[in-house]
Amino acid sequence: MMWNWGGYGWIAGLIMMASMVLFWGAVVVGLVFLVRGSVNQRPHDDRADAEQLLAGRFAGGEIDENEYRARLAVLRSARYQH
Repeated sequence: MMWNWGGYGWIAGLIMMASMVLFWGAVVVGLVFLVRGSVNQRPHDDRADAEQLLAGRFAGGEIDENEYRARLAVLRSARYQH
C-alpha cells in the first residue's frame, strides 16, 4: 500500500525520476554558465589586438616598414603610459 503513490503506480515513479534528472541537469548547466561567465570577464588587452592588426596590415602590404615601425612604437609607448 505504501508504494502505490495514490494509484498512479510506476508512471508516477518515472515522472519523479525524470523531474529529478531535469532538476539536477539544470543546476549543473547553471553552474557551468556561471563559471564560464566569470572566466570570460578577464581584462582584455586591446593593444595586443592593435599590434596584431598592424602586423596584418604590414604583412598584407597596406603599409610600408617605416610606417609599421612608427605605429608600433606609438602603440608600445602607449602601453607603458597606462
